Amino acid sequence: MVKAVFFGTAEIARASLAALAKSNFAQVIAVVSQPDRPSGRELKLHPTPVKALALELGIPVLQPERARHESFLAELKALAPDVIVVMAYGQILPASLLEIPRHGCVNIHTSILPKYRGAAPIQWAILNGDPETGVTLMKMDAGMDTGPMIAVARTPIAPEDNAQTVHDRLGELGSALLIEKLPAYLDGTLAPVPQPAGATHARKISKEDGRLNWNETAEVSWNRVRALTPWPGTFTHLPGAPKPILLKVWKTEVARGKTGAPGEVLEAGKDGIVVACAVDALRLLEVQREGGKRLGARDFLSGCAIQVGQRLE
Repeated sequence: MVKAVFFGTAEIARASLAALAKSNFAQVIAVVSQPDRPSGRELKLHPTPVKALALELGIPVLQPERARHESFLAELKALAPDVIVVMAYGQILPASLLEIPRHGCVNIHTSILPKYRGAAPIQWAILNGDPETGVTLMKMDAGMDTGPMIAVARTPIAPEDNAQTVHDRLGELGSALLIEKLPAYLDGTLAPVPQPAGATHARKISKEDGRLNWNETAEVSWNRVRALTPWPGTFTHLPGAPKPILLKVWKTEVARGKTGAPGEVLEAGKDGIVVACAVDALRLLEVQREGGKRLGARDFLSGCAIQVGQRLE
């Protein structure tokens, strides 16, 4: 049984840690996670999702401020891991760390590499209207998601998907791929292969990416809503005084064949709020006024009158 150290922070990595911890080929001797951060109204320190699971499993947790600090590297060397498994850790690991385990470091990345190297592969796959995505198990090198690939698993992106549903599915897909393929990598029967050409970068998402641009096509805006739900969310503005009113948009569909000036409200009724785009129109099905509750369009319109012909910004 190999000695493994698991590096992870975010919720999506929990399934892989759980699967590795109960596997019959690896003993997880430690978990490395980002330091606890304050959150909530009282700004209390909260453990990361991966740390919380590690504590439940009785696995020691290390939380260096920087994984490249000499004191932490010395501590890791003393553990003498055979392999390090990484998923959604949140720091770039230095070459000096990658060289510590005899089998190197393997990463579970939430895209089909070489597409979408970087911070937000799930969101960019949906934003770009890709028909599928997946996870790649790869051996890490000093680059950003540039190492050779051990194995890939794929899943369709369905019309009803958003970033949350794809996130959850890829978490499970990644854990299954890890348990299925890591043993063959460790015993040398599955050799990593270089990534093919065609790399793209998935930059970090910002709140401003959620602004709906009515000069884009309805399909582009529909993809934007799905890609940025639940975070950071998409938004537009209703006419208002003394300033426009922020309107969050949670769920939409494309209304094909409906035309008007971009941003013009074409319909506002029980079937939703239909807003013209550069091509076709977007039907807003679930919305939320700033400071209000998330509501279906019909309930929203009962308390907030939107007139046909108004322009959203």
